[in-house]
Amino acid sequence: MGDPLFKLTSLNLNGIRSASTKGLEPWLATHRPDCICVQEVKAQAPDVAGRFEQLAGLQGHFHFAEKKGYSGTGIYTRHEPSEVITGFGVPEFDAEGRYTELRFDTPARKFSLISAYFPSGSSGPERQEAKFRFLDAFYPHLMALKGEREFILCGDVNIAHQEKDLKNWKGNLKNSGFLPEERAWMTRLLNEGGLVDVYRHLQPDTTDACYTWWSNRGQAYAKNVGWRLDYHLATPATAEHARTEAIYKGEKFSDHAPITIEYGFVL
Repeated sequence: MGDPLFKLTSLNLNGIRSASTKGLEPWLATHRPDCICVQEVKAQAPDVAGRFEQLAGLQGHFHFAEKKGYSGTGIYTRHEPSEVITGFGVPEFDAEGRYTELRFDTPARKFSLISAYFPSGSSGPERQEAKFRFLDAFYPHLMALKGEREFILCGDVNIAHQEKDLKNWKGNLKNSGFLPEERAWMTRLLNEGGLVDVYRHLQPDTTDACYTWWSNRGQAYAKNVGWRLDYHLATPATAEHARTEAIYKGEKFSDHAPITIEYGFVL
C-alpha cells in the first residue's frame, strides 16, 4: 500500500452557473477530489442556495463579492473544517470576495486551505493599480500566516511567472499578467518568502503542457496559445508531500483548466 493521498484541485469557474452546464458536476463525481478550490464563482448567496451548496458530495464554503455576477471564491470539501475564514482583512478586496480559507486544525497540526482570486489588471490602468495594491497587501498576510501554520493556497493568481509559463512571452512583456513588477512579486514570494510553486516543484521544465488559461480570441485554445495562471502555492514542509500533478483538458468547463495535485497526507 502506498501513502494515503490528499487530492486537491483548483479551478477558475468563470461562473459557477455556466460551468455547471458544461459537465463540471459529473466530472467531479468521477474525479473525486478531497477538495476543490474555486474562483470566479460569479454568484451571490441566493444564487447558490438550494443548488450549489454541495457538488458531487462535497460541501461548499464561499466568500461572495458584493457586486452581482463578479469575482467570488469558494472551497468544496469532503472534510469538516474547524474554522471558515472569509476575507484577509483588506476591505477593498474583501468586498470582492477574493479569499476563502478553511482551517483543519488538530492538536498536532495547524493547516489551512486557501482559495484566492487575484485581481486582473487587463481591463485598464485603474484595475492594474488595484492589482498592485492587492499584491502589496497580500504578501505580508501570507508571511504572517506562514509564521503560524502550514497551508496550501490554490488560485487564479493572474500572473505568469516565467517565460516558460506562457506561449507568447515576447509579445506580452508590457501586458498585465506578465509585467516585470508582477513577476518580481512572484519571485520574491518564492525566494525571500519561502513559499513553493508546487507544480514547478514537480515539473520544473514543462512549457506547452503547463498552461491553464486560454483567451477566447483567435483560436487560442485550439492552438494552445496559453498562460499558466493557476497555482498551488504551499509552505515548504507541505510542498514536500506533493506526489503527482495533472492539468485536465478533456472537457472545457471554463476558460481555465482544473489543476490537481495529490499530496501524501490526509487531513
